[in-house]
Amino acid sequence: MRLPFFSGVLLLSFLTGCALTEVQPKVTAAANPALIEGHLRFLADDALEGRDTGSRGHEIASLYIATQLQALGLEGAGDDGSFYQRVPLRKARLLPNAAKLSLHHNGKISELSYPQQFFSGPTMWASEQAVTAPLVFVGYGLVSSEFNLDDYAGLEVAGKIVVMLAGLPTFLPSEERAYLGSIKTELAAERGAVGILTVHTPQQEAFRPYANSLLYLNTPSMTWLDKEQQPGRGFAGLQGGAYLHHEAAAQFFVDAPSSLADIFAQLERDEIPTGFALKQQASLSSRSQHDSLSSPNVIAVLPGADPVLKHEYVVITAHSDHIGLSNDLRTSDNINNGAMDNAAGVALLLETARLFAGLEQRPKRSIMFLVVTGEEKGLLGADYFARNPTRPIESLVANVNLDMPVLLYPFADLIAFGANHSTLGEVVARAAGKHGIALSPDPMPEQAIFTRSDHYRLVQQGVPAVFLMTGFQSKDPAQDGGKIWGSFFAKHYHKPSDDIASLEKEYGPIRYDAGAVFTDINFQIALDVANTPQRPLWKADSFFQKVFGKDYNSQR
Repeated sequence: MRLPFFSGVLLLSFLTGCALTEVQPKVTAAANPALIEGHLRFLADDALEGRDTGSRGHEIASLYIATQLQALGLEGAGDDGSFYQRVPLRKARLLPNAAKLSLHHNGKISELSYPQQFFSGPTMWASEQAVTAPLVFVGYGLVSSEFNLDDYAGLEVAGKIVVMLAGLPTFLPSEERAYLGSIKTELAAERGAVGILTVHTPQQEAFRPYANSLLYLNTPSMTWLDKEQQPGRGFAGLQGGAYLHHEAAAQFFVDAPSSLADIFAQLERDEIPTGFALKQQASLSSRSQHDSLSSPNVIAVLPGADPVLKHEYVVITAHSDHIGLSNDLRTSDNINNGAMDNAAGVALLLETARLFAGLEQRPKRSIMFLVVTGEEKGLLGADYFARNPTRPIESLVANVNLDMPVLLYPFADLIAFGANHSTLGEVVARAAGKHGIALSPDPMPEQAIFTRSDHYRLVQQGVPAVFLMTGFQSKDPAQDGGKIWGSFFAKHYHKPSDDIASLEKEYGPIRYDAGAVFTDINFQIALDVANTPQRPLWKADSFFQKVFGKDYNSQR
């Protein structure tokens, strides 16, 4: 699961399909906690060395997953009918002392110090990049008719480097904030900008200090490659970028219509600054090392029984990768096992597949089990599949995503991020209710978690989705589910201690029985969608329906 930090999805009428009991066969099978335990123990073992994308450990995990699905009698739905969809990848690492940024003003050139005054990441499109261009301040760099925002109005940025503020206006709802924040680079590139300088703000400093980002300076970046061996995401026209310390950025606003101090004062008053041309030029350059690799998505299908609906697919996803080995010299344990994140999610997917394979009467629609790579690197495997689907994208009717179910207490409620964006919410509530589990609202909306896991790449292609997570309520009064979840996140998330032994030492035995309940609910959701004649639809007032789902609904 990708959450960069921890600080603490919109809707009209439901379309009523056939009742669950009217459309599906009687199901008596139930998930087996022991089988879930077996999968989790293998996938979180030290021998897999943290399942980093492109590593031998992840290849072993993928082989295990593929052979488990094959043993159930499922069909391969990857490349050429195999169980693998190979994702071609490029890893880029910024070379030492290779990032340069200088400011040109009144005939003088000032070079900024790295990383004290600015930092930059590796380049993906070319191993060497350099650009010199005039500067234009574009406020937050946002455009949204929905919120009456256009920070580029009246500004000419083609062939120029745009200077934009980090963050977003405070009035924006959390998920809309996350979406608009994710397209700031795209908005600049669409308007012809050749570079981006992002200014750290005092508000950002209070929330996430500039110094914290320096801990990740040497972290390589990764992207998937298209058939021409070009990055599948990003913009070739952008020749450089950097992130500026808020104090160092002040010199870029010398002789400007407003000083940076004035702009920061506007932010304090929750005002949105207006953009303007700056008096300076800037030069950006960097050199990066590029390495090629590949990593597999694992894809299997249980064909549906209906002669027409079998050509439509309910997609169940989980990511198999984690973050590999740690460089933390403070501990002798350097393997990030990723037991909860996301060996647990894959274990539940495999047990869900077993339940489907054991049905005497197959569901009407086909069920696709998609185990993706590269989630921790930016949802890469999911994005590659969404852009290169092995089945027509319009045939994918819904996605249920399993990412980091925290199986440390007997959860009494379920969180389904995205449940309020489509008619899937009703399906989830019905399935959870059958098992005595409540459906709770998003307990941390400020985190916009609906946009942070693999399902979101399918959402971007118009596919309705929900992301399931164990809720914060516990069936055991002696265990506070919220506190345990928060404790896990604060102490063990993306750390070597997300391993079975460490977790059991602190919280007691892993609750594989809770994992079985989670699996039964997941199975029931997918079975309901697979057998109901009407496929799920986006809700009319969902922000994501307006952005991604309009064409999807109109075609259904």
